[in-house]
Amino acid sequence: MRTTLRMAAVMTGAVALVAGLAGCSSNGGTSGTSGSSGSAAPTNNKVGILLPDTSSSPRWVSADPNELKKQCTVYKLSCSIDNANGSATTQQSQAQALINAGVGVLLLVNLDSGSGKAIESLAQQHNVVTIDYDRLTAGGSAAYYVSYDNVKVGEDQGTALTQCPQVKGKMAVNYVDIDGAPTDNNATLFAQGYNSVLSKQPGWTKLAEQTGNWDAATAQTVFTTMLGQHSNINAVMVANDTMAQSVINVLKSQGLAGKVAVSGQDASAGGLDNVMSGTQCFTIYKPVAGEADVAIKLASQILAGKKPTAPAMTKDPTTGREVPSYLASPTVITKANVALPVTDGYVTAKAVCPTAALVKLCTANGITVS
Repeated sequence: MRTTLRMAAVMTGAVALVAGLAGCSSNGGTSGTSGSSGSAAPTNNKVGILLPDTSSSPRWVSADPNELKKQCTVYKLSCSIDNANGSATTQQSQAQALINAGVGVLLLVNLDSGSGKAIESLAQQHNVVTIDYDRLTAGGSAAYYVSYDNVKVGEDQGTALTQCPQVKGKMAVNYVDIDGAPTDNNATLFAQGYNSVLSKQPGWTKLAEQTGNWDAATAQTVFTTMLGQHSNINAVMVANDTMAQSVINVLKSQGLAGKVAVSGQDASAGGLDNVMSGTQCFTIYKPVAGEADVAIKLASQILAGKKPTAPAMTKDPTTGREVPSYLASPTVITKANVALPVTDGYVTAKAVCPTAALVKLCTANGITVS
């Protein structure tokens, strides 16, 4: 199975990206950047960081903020981190406040491309360099894009789903897709990836596809309807762990948990628990260092007046502009390597194993609880 035990590759890739940034010079040009990157170099050490919400993924609550703060300290940057709690209006107000406070670089995880584009336009007017963090702002003007290779994330999800024990080797498999939010370009890329794999699988038939909008309640409603219409579902291609939990809850209510292959993404504590219990086949691990370390290093270079040359380009689906990009590689997490996100420090053993029953399960799967 491709990438199943690629434990060292992700961290190696992240180190390589940071090393590549370290080698850039103020004389090196970057093609395809926005006007803001060509403006006078910022002379301060202020970085504004805009995160999207606290519900679509646990990463926005702890993993990313903690690693971003750590890296800001390493590079002696003054960083302000705001979370919009799912409100585009709030995020725009936060951006205005950060720009008024004089940040030189703005890291943005947009809630939708329309509001993200407006934020980047405002930043550009004030000579603030913007970096799209994790999500590309379609039609935007970010100077750089730092993320994972999200088409590959989807490809890995599709490949991993075909290898789940509930469906591996079956001549006929009926499956449904529960996609991420249509306002998130990453969701489009994930779907592009897993659909490219699953559509080519002999005997695999897609019965339904609908957005779960990165929302647990929506995903539960969507899958309840799907299961009611198609009692013969063998696999669920669900885009992340938050929505996967809702799918599993519905399956449990019907006595089907563990009998239907369920995918995931984010290596959340709950997702890892489900992988260990067998109700979720796998999750996708994207170490936050692969994005946060690279983004803050990039911000420090920009604030030093340099113009880093990115190792990749990503085409904006709206304008066709080639956005200089730093894209890390994901890792598939199954029971075979479920301890990896814990040993890496991405998520704590305490969070994964909060009860006596889970402590026992964790111990059986190589996760030490002190």
